Amino acid sequence: MSAVCVLPMCLRASRGLLRLRSAAAGASAPAMVDVIRTLSTDKPPAAAGSATGGLAQAILQERLQQQQQPTQGQPPPEGGEGEREGEKAEDRKQKENTAYAKKMVLRLAGFMGVGGAVAIVYIFGTNSVDEQGNTVTLFPFLSDPPVIQQLRRTYKYFKDYRQMIIEPTSPKLLPDPLKEPYYQPPYTLVLELTDVLLHPEWSLATGWRFKKRPGIDYLFQQVAPLYEIVVFTAETGMTAYPLIDSIDPQGFVMYRLFRDATRYVEGHHIKVCVNFHTKTEKCGAGEVVGARPFIDVTLCKWDGNSEDRTLYDLANFLKTIAMSGVDDVRSVLENYALEEDPIEAFKRRQAQLAQEEEQRLSELSQQKKQGLSIGSIASRFWRSKQQ
Repeated sequence: MSAVCVLPMCLRASRGLLRLRSAAAGASAPAMVDVIRTLSTDKPPAAAGSATGGLAQAILQERLQQQQQPTQGQPPPEGGEGEREGEKAEDRKQKENTAYAKKMVLRLAGFMGVGGAVAIVYIFGTNSVDEQGNTVTLFPFLSDPPVIQQLRRTYKYFKDYRQMIIEPTSPKLLPDPLKEPYYQPPYTLVLELTDVLLHPEWSLATGWRFKKRPGIDYLFQQVAPLYEIVVFTAETGMTAYPLIDSIDPQGFVMYRLFRDATRYVEGHHIKVCVNFHTKTEKCGAGEVVGARPFIDVTLCKWDGNSEDRTLYDLANFLKTIAMSGVDDVRSVLENYALEEDPIEAFKRRQAQLAQEEEQRLSELSQQKKQGLSIGSIASRFWRSKQQ
């Protein structure tokens, strides 16, 4: 093939490529078709031959396909006004369905609320029945219409239930004192369980465990003949009952009071001694019970230390009070009310009293010795004078 034949072919190929680029930039399919048609109608000269024209045409078609491939993944152009109106209608219908569903849900909730209220009034406002099956009618409500009676009985039921949660279950928490021939201790000792007698500990391996405080057995043995021991805790009976059994196998604890015997005030269960059968001046507590001032001994919370000696000192403190025959323990506890640790204050005062007593005895012994020496001298002088 000569150079004269190749030159026209290259010119036609470059012209076709320029047209193809302009057609692709305009993104117009008819322009691409025109380019193909133009390239196909440009016939090569007779000297070039049919093989050269076919080669150029194949190259141009391949380039055209490469330009069309990136545009195949693009989304189709948006529709017209009819399509937009259809989308608006569909959105409007969806909003209407949502509003209808909300309305139906609110109606159903209202019906259920009204039905539940009627059921509560019917169930809890019905007259109660005694053991023999007779209907117990509340006399203050007899003059009201039946519907008002039902509502007032319902209100009274929930009021009594709330009062039952707040106040202790019984107006008298302990039974009457024992009478002869049984022995009734003259004083009552109220002890808290958690962090006073036991320390709760939790671990991932063992769960909840309770550690027994050193000196519990000694405390019970020393004060049991002199005090009526009561364990009063804010824990539930299901939890505390087996724990008391484990720390008191000999049965020194006479009574056990749990959460249902407390007074619920502002989210806290308060232990109160005023509902005991014993007089307040005869009642001492081993922890704050919130009843009246100067009738409790506040102990520091036990942190599980095995070297703790508080209960041993508490036993000595309580024995000292009981053996002194105090009629009103409040007069004694009032002296320790402002102390941060009453037991330590008691030990300090006992040590001071012991020191003063020892000093008094030493002075008395010295006086006796001086009296003996003077008496011996006088007796010797008298004997010598007689002789």
